[in-house]
Amino acid sequence: MATDSSIDHAIMQMVMDRWQKTAMVIAKTDEALRKEGEQVSWDKIAEQIEALDARGDIESQGDLSQWRHSEVRLPQAKAKAR
Repeated sequence: MATDSSIDHAIMQMVMDRWQKTAMVIAKTDEALRKEGEQVSWDKIAEQIEALDARGDIESQGDLSQWRHSEVRLPQAKAKAR
């Protein structure tokens, strides 16, 4: 079973410095985790995205519970450092 930190790491690998639909990040994260032999529900990935947003590790716009109608990206300061 994937840990929260491994899910967070996979999410952070998918998030870019430009806005992306939350649904796309969830799907790409799921794909990356499956390649590592981990199966995680999309709801769990979404939960971790919300936690990363709350901590300020990523930025969001829109209601994160509506995956196709919200977007995420790296905070601009972190994106420049990347």
